[in-house]
Amino acid sequence: MNFDYSPRQREWMKRIDDFMRAHVYPAEAVHHEQLNAARESANPFIVVPVVEELKAKAKARGLWNLFLPNGSHGAGLSNLEYAPLAEIMGRVHFASEVFNCSPPDTGNMEVLERYGTPAQQDKWLTPLLDGKIRSAFLMSEPDVASSDATNIATRIERRGDSYIINGRKWWSTGTGDPRCKILIVMGKTDPDAEKHKQQSQILVPMDTPGVTVKRMLPVFGFDDAPRGHGEVVFENVEVPAENILLGEGRGFEIAQGRLGPGRIHHCMRAIGVAERALELMCQRLLSRTAFGKKIAQQSVWEQRVAEARIEIDMCRLLTLKAADMMDKLGNKAARAEIAMIKVAAPRMALKVIDDAIQAWGGGGVTTDSGLARMYASMRTLRLADGPDEVHNRTIAKAEFGKYDKRDK
Repeated sequence: MNFDYSPRQREWMKRIDDFMRAHVYPAEAVHHEQLNAARESANPFIVVPVVEELKAKAKARGLWNLFLPNGSHGAGLSNLEYAPLAEIMGRVHFASEVFNCSPPDTGNMEVLERYGTPAQQDKWLTPLLDGKIRSAFLMSEPDVASSDATNIATRIERRGDSYIINGRKWWSTGTGDPRCKILIVMGKTDPDAEKHKQQSQILVPMDTPGVTVKRMLPVFGFDDAPRGHGEVVFENVEVPAENILLGEGRGFEIAQGRLGPGRIHHCMRAIGVAERALELMCQRLLSRTAFGKKIAQQSVWEQRVAEARIEIDMCRLLTLKAADMMDKLGNKAARAEIAMIKVAAPRMALKVIDDAIQAWGGGGVTTDSGLARMYASMRTLRLADGPDEVHNRTIAKAEFGKYDKRDK
């Protein structure tokens, strides 16, 4: 078994890392200033100028749409090849957008590429691939336990040549961005059908009458601007029948195709976050003196730093294994491994960030170090794309299946 990166991976990793060092890291302070200026004007949901400048530079260098395995739209990278690039991008919270590789657009572009009609692709996929617009994926609802997606209550009803949509969604990431032009909405088209055939996904332009963003949801007090997470209400929203994706009753099929790669991306970005937190922790420990010696020389901190390195490297290997299995065997065969990384990576990152906050002391819980935002983001990731409990259920079922012949 070869645990080393391939020459192709190393080449791409160097290109992304070089761009990050030359352009993205130096822009962090500018990004912070521009967003804070927008907050002071009472509207933080803006198109951040420095990100647009960086996008143009990245696109000109061919560092664009790297997540798509289709070479005609992206770099033609496999899940395994893209995974370490996602890790590098994860070190800066806005970096993925610079390379047009940020969620939820990545998943939505994959959906449109795999399941969209030529007309749907021309209207929505093309501008997304160009980075001219943004999108959102609306599944979770405030009135039901959305960890079981069969509970989703939003109705999508056929009336002649149209569909009428009524319901309420929340945690609709990206709806705060003024460039968000298209929503992929999951709802029920046939409540009487088989349990996993009741749901469908449909394209809804953001400016359709009856679509209302009621509020933007804070995350541990952070507004998560400029994307934000909206609570969105649909009141008799009418869209053409051709906006349905793949056909009625295919919502779960689309969701499973969308979530596999997305979870790999999330987990590798989480590893990037953990690496950045470990870096901040070590720098802080080496720069502070307490009780007559560097804090880094205190045995408790040696133990914490060592454990962080062990846990990060373990999660990286497990995530790369899952990505490799997806490439070779498909998402279904890698289902348990994908579930494992989705539980392990955010938990690991939270532990590393928490220790980094402890190392920074009071500075760790302010916005100065960036650690508080990292913590809020990673804690949210334990719920996004399925909570830990759902993934643990998948892992346990696979394990029981090895011993219980009735499950075979």
